[in-house]
Amino acid sequence: MGKFSRLGNELYSGRRSIDFVGRRWIWYAVSAVIVLVAISGLYFKGLNMGIEFTGGAQYRVSLPQSQVTQDTADELRVAVADTGVDAASAPVVTTSGENAILVQTEPLTGSESERIVDAIVEATGADPEADLSQEEIGASWGQEVAERSLTGLGVFLVLVVLFIWAYFREWKMSVAALAALAHDVVITIGIYALSGFEVTPATVTGVLTILGFSLYDTVVVFDKVRENTTNLREQGAT
Repeated sequence: MGKFSRLGNELYSGRRSIDFVGRRWIWYAVSAVIVLVAISGLYFKGLNMGIEFTGGAQYRVSLPQSQVTQDTADELRVAVADTGVDAASAPVVTTSGENAILVQTEPLTGSESERIVDAIVEATGADPEADLSQEEIGASWGQEVAERSLTGLGVFLVLVVLFIWAYFREWKMSVAALAALAHDVVITIGIYALSGFEVTPATVTGVLTILGFSLYDTVVVFDKVRENTTNLREQGAT
C-alpha cells in the first residue's frame, strides 16, 4: 500500500486525524476571503450574459476545415468591429465544429446587418448565398430558461431541506447543507464573473450540476459522521 493510500486509510479508520475543528477559524477566514472575492467580482464586473439571454444577431459562416481556426476567428472579429456599427463593436466570434464560425452581435437594423454581412464576406471569401446564414435571437427564450431553472431550484431546495431533516433527525444539518450549497454556488458564479466567461444555457446546466454534487457530498459526510458517532457514549467519548 502506498504512502498516500495508508494515510487515507488511517484517516478513514480514525488512527490518524487532522484537527480541522481546532483550526476552524483559519478555514472560516480562508472561505470568507474567497467568497468575498467572488461577490466582489459579481458586484463590480457582473456576468457576461450570452446572446440567448440578451438577444441579438447571429451569423453562421460555413468554411473549409482549413479555414476554421482561431486565427480566422480573430481576423473576423476585427473585421466586424471595424465596420463602425455600435452594436457590433465587441462581437463574439467562435468556431463551431470543424466547418463553421459563429459571429454574434447585439440586435441590428437591416442596414447594419448588411454592413456586417459585407464585412464577413470580404474577410472570409464566403458565398453570402450558400455559406452564410443569419438569425435573430430574442432574449425571451433565455429568460424562460432562467425562470424555469429558478422555479425548479426553489422546489428542489425545499424538498432537500425536508429530506435531510427527516433522514438525519436534525434541522441543523439542513441549514448546514444549504450553507455549503450557497458557498459552492457563489464561488462558482463569482469565478465566472471574474473570468469573463460567457453565460449560456449550458452554464445554467453546469451550475445546477455543481449544486447536485455539492448536496451529495454534504449528505455523504453527514452520513459518515452519524455512523462514527452512533456509539460514542458507550465508548466514553464526546
